[in-house]
Amino acid sequence: MTSRFVAGRTLAEGVSVLKNLSKDNMLGTLDYLGESVMNLAEAEQSRDSYMEALNRIHHENLSASVSLKLTQFGLDLSESACRENVRALVARASQIGSRVEIDMESTAYTDRTLDLVKEMQTAFPGHVRAVIQAYLFRSEADIKSLSSLNIPVRLCKGAYREPASLAFPDKADVDKNYLRLMCLLFSEGNYPAIASHDESIIQAALRHIQEQNIDPTRFEFQMLYGIRRDLQRQLVSKGFRLRLYVPYGDAWYPYFMRRLAERPANLIFLAKNAIRA
Repeated sequence: MTSRFVAGRTLAEGVSVLKNLSKDNMLGTLDYLGESVMNLAEAEQSRDSYMEALNRIHHENLSASVSLKLTQFGLDLSESACRENVRALVARASQIGSRVEIDMESTAYTDRTLDLVKEMQTAFPGHVRAVIQAYLFRSEADIKSLSSLNIPVRLCKGAYREPASLAFPDKADVDKNYLRLMCLLFSEGNYPAIASHDESIIQAALRHIQEQNIDPTRFEFQMLYGIRRDLQRQLVSKGFRLRLYVPYGDAWYPYFMRRLAERPANLIFLAKNAIRA
């Protein structure tokens, strides 16, 4: 059942999915599953796993990147150790012409995450991308700050539980802010990534792109592996760039459960296929 959303438990399985995506004219980014680590040895293990992923991407000549969370690299344990772990990875990405996508976590980490992204951009321009969550009140200011430094931004809605003092509590307000921030990125951002499976959001993006005559090479859409494959095919058929997040690793269970919680229709899909099997 998890194979719809998770490439597998090994890097080889993740790379295999990247190759198949490439055949379908889709880009990919490898996400080694795992978040907070318990000690610095585990953080170094995460770094080494990602380094191996970048080396395989280079060896296979794939148009792909890697995506990580800073807590997986030891942010809760030592900011300096986390910084050096990430620096090693971004340095390798710069050598092979790839990029490190630094995911956003809860607001407890927002400032530290953005500070590290800016530091990596200064050291290795063009080889790091930040993530901004549309449900946070602060996101417009963050986008303007990142854009002024020419840092690419991946815009998502946000999935962490945040207090009403920091984030829009209602979905309608989040959607409205997402569209507003999306337009801001199209006008001021550097190669933004529009990350959404929401068909209404995507249709609004397509209308804006057409109205403003935005070149498809100036941005990309992003989705999660296995979710809304119909929309994925539609976007690619229209000539747009699409990057899929391809998760792999032993920590597949919490990731799988989050995907089902985000979109209950995924559970119905899996049930139907299980019956047919």
